[in-house]
Amino acid sequence: MPDGFTVIVDRDACIGSGTCVTFAPGSFMQDDDIKAVFLDPAADPLDVIEEVVQACPMGALTLRASSLSEE
Repeated sequence: MPDGFTVIVDRDACIGSGTCVTFAPGSFMQDDDIKAVFLDPAADPLDVIEEVVQACPMGALTLRASSLSEE
């Protein structure tokens, strides 16, 4: 995934389906609450991450450009 992008996880919306972990295991994990956690933007191809964001059954994932002020 190119620098400057991240995935925001809406923890209130996440139901822990594991779709993100199944299809992009390098970029996502589930924490102790079975909620998605975005780990590494470079671990999976951008097109896979985009598909995972779209496939989230609850729409809990958002692909977003990072601003320089967030670094």
